[in-house]
Amino acid sequence: MMDPKALEQKLDSFDPVARREALGRLAALALPPAPVSENINLHFHSFFSYNAEGWSPSHIAWAAHRAGLYAAGLCDFDVLDGLDEFLQAGELLGLRATVNLETRAFLKEYADREISSPGEPGVTYIMGGGFARALSAGSPQASGLAAYREAARARNLALLERINPHVSEIAIDYERDVLPLTPLGVATERHIIRAYLNRSKAVFKTPEATAGYWSGLLGKDAAEIQAILDGPAMEEAVRSKLVKKGGLGYVQPSEESFPPVDDFVVWVASCGAVPMVAWLDGTSEGEKDGRALLECLRAKGCQALNIIPDRNWNIKDPDSRAVKVANLRAIVAAADDLGMPINIGTEMNKAGLPFVDDLNGPVLCEFKPSFLRGARVMVGHSILLRYAGVSYISYEADIAEKNAFFESVGALPPLTAPVAARLAEMGEEKAYAAIRDAAARGAWPGV
Repeated sequence: MMDPKALEQKLDSFDPVARREALGRLAALALPPAPVSENINLHFHSFFSYNAEGWSPSHIAWAAHRAGLYAAGLCDFDVLDGLDEFLQAGELLGLRATVNLETRAFLKEYADREISSPGEPGVTYIMGGGFARALSAGSPQASGLAAYREAARARNLALLERINPHVSEIAIDYERDVLPLTPLGVATERHIIRAYLNRSKAVFKTPEATAGYWSGLLGKDAAEIQAILDGPAMEEAVRSKLVKKGGLGYVQPSEESFPPVDDFVVWVASCGAVPMVAWLDGTSEGEKDGRALLECLRAKGCQALNIIPDRNWNIKDPDSRAVKVANLRAIVAAADDLGMPINIGTEMNKAGLPFVDDLNGPVLCEFKPSFLRGARVMVGHSILLRYAGVSYISYEADIAEKNAFFESVGALPPLTAPVAARLAEMGEEKAYAAIRDAAARGAWPGV
């Protein structure tokens, strides 16, 4: 039997065939059963955008399965490259799964207020939740996605043009230094930071010389730099110096820097996915009245809310913690009152972030029912859209009835590959009837 750890390493190959074979072999191993948990993470970034561990969608699904997560969701920036891989991995492993997409957009109604992108008035993170089918080549939906990808590439190239003149000794080339760090050529600013660090090590050869270079640029002691040279603290320090507000490559975004929120919402809905508000922590001017923000975006077509709970309670300063927990309580209450399902997760796009939130912990246990309900709704939507062509956003019923139905589908035992294959064979109309029947019975047998 091959060592499971060796197979897990193959899960992060840039070769999709190697990933698929490794996952299949892992799934066939006679391993101790995974623990049973009601913890959920529906916001995992993969290596298709940026994962701090370099994990692929298959690796994320495997780790979620082995940890016994109730549900897991992929969420990459500007791409859906991991969609089929992640959903098929979930079916192979018996894991409830969803696929989301995240980007930044401009909200004109809040043009003079910071929202969820610190220091950038009008700019908000925003998501589409529950993408369930690959977009048909040549379709308006595929063209829209390609435009988001190309816009991200253009922003990256412009960023390099601004940074390189300031760091001529370690100037990087996008094609040579950045794109090889990605499986399909979609880079983020974190890839760019890693490329500059890699280039500095190649140019200066020794840790001492490399630390000496960064010491001058960052204004820190060389010994201090050398101590963190290969760790996440170094990446964050370089990121702050090069790309964040006040950094060498930073320019204040304008209304033209990102797509309008309205356009993104229309595109998400055209894919059958759920336009989703992305909330930070309630401390910015734009988020102070969380309900008003939800209602503004709800009027545009957003029907769900994403929260990263860890940043709202896992805080050393007790006063800041108290404020953010209160803000979390208020936004959860507002979303519940508006009938907006809540999507949560930990991102894993920066070293040190937790793998999953502990919903039985002293803070988050209060919100566990809302978070589980949201996860079930989003999983239910994904199943219904993928196999029956039925989307949460177009389902005609009052909000309570709609949420109850989609939650009942998401609460079913995890969809397995044999059941998924049978649903696919049926066609949408019969699959819809079969899913409704299964939800009423609380079990898949008989499909």
